[in-house]
Amino acid sequence: MSENKLVRVREVMKTHFDMIDGMMTVEDALRTMKHVETKSLLVDKRHEDDEYGMVLLSDIAKQVLALDRSPARVNVYEIMSKPVISVRPDMDIRYCARLFDKFGLSRAPVLEHGRVVGIVSFTDMVLHGLIDLPPEG
Repeated sequence: MSENKLVRVREVMKTHFDMIDGMMTVEDALRTMKHVETKSLLVDKRHEDDEYGMVLLSDIAKQVLALDRSPARVNVYEIMSKPVISVRPDMDIRYCARLFDKFGLSRAPVLEHGRVVGIVSFTDMVLHGLIDLPPEG
C-alpha cells in the first residue's frame, strides 16, 4: 500500500454476515449460519437503546465444547461479547489495524448510521488492503 493510496474499511469488509438473536441456543445459532466460512456471529440489538454483540467460533469452542456444555442448553447471550468495538466504513484500514492491535481484536462489525453494514477482520485488511504492495526482496 503506497503512502498515497488510502484503503478504507468499506473496500475490504465483508457485507455478508450472520445476525442472530441472543436468546437463541448455540445449537440453533450454528444451524442458522448462512455463511459457514465466517468465524463470528453478530448478535442483534434487542431494542433501539441496546448494543450489538458478537460471538466468535472460538468462544463456542472454549465456553461450550471445551467445558462439555450442551449447545442445546447454552444461550448465545451467555457467551457473547457485548458491547463490541465497532468501526466506521470510511476508516483507513491502517487505523483499523492499529485499533485491532491495541484492543486485541481479530474482527469487528462495521457500523454506519447505527446499523451494521459489514464485518471486517485482520484477514480482510491484509489480503484485500495490501494486495498492491510490490513483492519483497
